Amino acid sequence: MRDAGGSERDSLGHRLRENATGIVSTLVTAIWLGAMFTGQSWWLAAMLVGYVALVPVTAILFGDEEDRAEWLGENDHGVSETEQRESEETPLETLRRRYAEGELSEAQFERKLDQLLETETMEDAEAYARRDERAVERER
Repeated sequence: MRDAGGSERDSLGHRLRENATGIVSTLVTAIWLGAMFTGQSWWLAAMLVGYVALVPVTAILFGDEEDRAEWLGENDHGVSETEQRESEETPLETLRRRYAEGELSEAQFERKLDQLLETETMEDAEAYARRDERAVERER
């Protein structure tokens, strides 16, 4: 089958590239199983190197976007699972996590917690912003 550009979509190279991860995974399995059944002592090393290094690298280099996302720990939008978890946190959860990880001192945590509680609703946030603006104006 040829596409509009005249290149062959079903060429051997194209099929190998599309199925590279599956091919490497099958070869790794065949090698370590063959080594194990023939009494080779290196079968476990072959299995580990194959599944921990060769298959993931092949998936990242030659796999489709879904393979890359799976091996790189990303979601559909290229965001890592850690970044996605952090983006789904509520402001209070973020504050607690930052304090627990040592990013904030106790005084910083308490000050930010007070600000957060004062700005819980949109009306509270607007009132807080007005108070903050007035304080800045007074300092001038």
